[in-house]
Amino acid sequence: MIELLNSKHERADFDCGKDLLNNYVKTQASQDVKRKLAACFVLAEPTSSLIQGFYTLSNYSIPLHHFPESIQKKLPPSYSSIPISLVGRLAVDKKFQGRGLGKILLIDALKRCFEASLQIGSFAVVVDPIDSEARVFYEQFGFISLPDSGKMFIAMKTLKELFQ
Repeated sequence: MIELLNSKHERADFDCGKDLLNNYVKTQASQDVKRKLAACFVLAEPTSSLIQGFYTLSNYSIPLHHFPESIQKKLPPSYSSIPISLVGRLAVDKKFQGRGLGKILLIDALKRCFEASLQIGSFAVVVDPIDSEARVFYEQFGFISLPDSGKMFIAMKTLKELFQ
């Protein structure tokens, strides 16, 4: 079950192979949750509460000029920034990699973002891939590069086709 991070979740041994993500879940995630800077969702083993993987969600905005020109033309020029949902981090512990958990976590994140967009304005879901391996992962799910930013996005319009 994927649930919000809480004090019962065992984080100390989490290792996805990326120090930035390991350190985040071990030392910063609970503070971000308390400060309402991010919501951190975890997939944990039911018996041990050992975190198998996690992702974070936040509200965010992207300057209009970061979107491809074809999309800029469809958006009102009066908006200098476009509201989006950010999947800030996503990782699976090395002990559980290769089992499709990254896909499960991403689909859960996308579904939560889409459902939230029905209540709060959000044009797209944006990710910021940590490396080329992550970029390839997101491309498999239809994410498109945001020019000059390194970030990628998938439009809520696309998610609507998947989830409704």
